[in-house]
Amino acid sequence: MCGRLDQSQTARYYASVIGWLDAVYDSESEPAYNVPPGTYRPVLHIQDGERRVDDVYWSYQARWAKGKVPVTINARLDKLDNRYWRGLLKTGRAVVPASGWYEWTGEKGSKQPWHIHRKDGAPLFMLALANFGSFTENRAEAGFVIVTDDASGGMLDIHDRRPVVLAAQDAERWLDPALSSEEALALARSTALPPDAFAWHEVSTQVNRAGAGGTGVAQRIDN
Repeated sequence: MCGRLDQSQTARYYASVIGWLDAVYDSESEPAYNVPPGTYRPVLHIQDGERRVDDVYWSYQARWAKGKVPVTINARLDKLDNRYWRGLLKTGRAVVPASGWYEWTGEKGSKQPWHIHRKDGAPLFMLALANFGSFTENRAEAGFVIVTDDASGGMLDIHDRRPVVLAAQDAERWLDPALSSEEALALARSTALPPDAFAWHEVSTQVNRAGAGGTGVAQRIDN
């Protein structure tokens, strides 16, 4: 899964890496090393032919699903063509940029947090789905989720699921409105970065507190 992000660079930096020098910004989010769900974070998407970087609420629940489907922060890649997600797969494809994400291992009460990132230090472009409209009852109606897939080939020791991360060029293709839902799914499955593109290290348990910040949250610790 993906339940905490390191977005310690500015939204403009992440957008520049993907080549979006002409993007329209409606984002006031500050860089943060410890981003929890339930906050507004910068998301890249294309709307009416315009490249946009908007602050969107991290959590989603369809308006009609209140009391039926819980609020969620992730969506499984293998479920994106079902009734709940297919509308957003067609019109709400997005990318969440980050420098890393966090996972926890171990027994409850003594879990060890880990910072996961690209080995080459490049930004992560995580596939996402979002409703960029308005909400009537709760903020999660107009929110985003991060797309996840099975974590195999060496990452099972950290967690059984991980975000689907693409290289910058492939992430931009995911955003192309001309790409059909079927083509978008095929792209995600065929170009997702493999486990050996990532590295991870243990970090302090201060990351357990959603309000904790600063560079120390993401720094390696030696046990």
